[in-house]
Amino acid sequence: MAVTVTLEPAGRCRWDEPVRITVRGLEPGQPVTLRASLRDEKGALFRAHARYCADAAGLLDLERAPALGGSFAGLEPMGLFWALEPEEPLTRLVKRDVQTPFVVELEVLDGHEPEAQRLLGRAVHKRDFLAPGVRREPVRAGRVRATLFLPPGSKPFPGILDLFGSSGGLCEYRASLLAGHGFAVLALAYFRFEDLPEHLNDVCLEYFEEAVNFMLQHPKVKGPGVGLLGFSKGGDLCLSMASFLKGITATIVINACVANTLAPLHYKDMIIPELSYDLEKYTITESGFLNFVDIWGNPLEKTNHQSLIPLEKAQGPFLFIVSMDDHNWKSEVYARIASERLQAHGKDRPQIIYYPGTGHCIDPPYFPLCRASVHAVLGQPVFHGGEPKAHSNAQADAWQQIQTFFHKHLNGESNNNQRSPSQMGRENQPEAI
Repeated sequence: MAVTVTLEPAGRCRWDEPVRITVRGLEPGQPVTLRASLRDEKGALFRAHARYCADAAGLLDLERAPALGGSFAGLEPMGLFWALEPEEPLTRLVKRDVQTPFVVELEVLDGHEPEAQRLLGRAVHKRDFLAPGVRREPVRAGRVRATLFLPPGSKPFPGILDLFGSSGGLCEYRASLLAGHGFAVLALAYFRFEDLPEHLNDVCLEYFEEAVNFMLQHPKVKGPGVGLLGFSKGGDLCLSMASFLKGITATIVINACVANTLAPLHYKDMIIPELSYDLEKYTITESGFLNFVDIWGNPLEKTNHQSLIPLEKAQGPFLFIVSMDDHNWKSEVYARIASERLQAHGKDRPQIIYYPGTGHCIDPPYFPLCRASVHAVLGQPVFHGGEPKAHSNAQADAWQQIQTFFHKHLNGESNNNQRSPSQMGRENQPEAI
């Protein structure tokens, strides 16, 4: 009997969807090695492998069979995806062109690595970043440089502005995937892209105000306000937007500071200075990576008081997603400061979800952990933290939490029971589980 590799959904699905992998036609109890590989748009190779044994009927079902070792161990149906590692160190897997899929090659080899050599079966799986019917529309409106993703349908959808961090450029893959869940999402660049400023010092809040107004005036965006989603530096920019701009209904920040960082932020006749930092306090990991977590000043110190973002001015709720092994920002401390400040001003306590063992770079589900990478602006290898399994579980849970929060506050829906199977996050308490 020929060995066949089956994936469900067959052929292709979205990147943030789980896939069921089964191998049929094996001998009872046969030891095999499964290998997964993909290349990104620049040709960088990512690989993962795991050792398994077929059951008594010669069937291998990754939803029932635990991995016996390799890139991961235990019952991990999606392990061959989230455990992918770059052939070239310090390479982060990102999707640069969301109009094309990532193509994952799966191979089944006889025996357990390193002895496994004979190829028994093979399958190719395409993982898309645009759900069927989702439209991608480049935006060059006034100063705004962005890409708008619109779900299929004639009705207006809840709108979200999506910002990434201090590497700059335009990142679309999170926005494109989120649009597949019923949101109109604007992936917004704000520096180091086309004719936008080359440096953060030249970025002003009026630019983001223009982007918010673009969304509020768009016929496919459901008002009366929009949501904000920001990661790292994009997170503190979202906090500033929520605090100073009109039309913001709900805000989610992922591993961000509660103060303005890296460069002064200008708005009308006001300047928010950047949080102080001391570059002499950086450390070097055993692997030679820069660890910046200790260079940042305390936002509560008097000298940094003006850099604190006045969250109490915001009109909508906040969700802070916090990685407890973040080595770029003291995200846990900053979320606690935000909570205390809001409550001191008579505001509701924000929702905070803490993820133990999770590094700085939280992506949509099944992206592999990036523990360190070369920063696009600094040109140096920077340590981000995290452990692969905990990080993967956190990404799956956070992705559901993001959707639930926005559906609740932008759509008026209550989806509080929608949780991912991991149940990793602990809300409003920083204890590890």
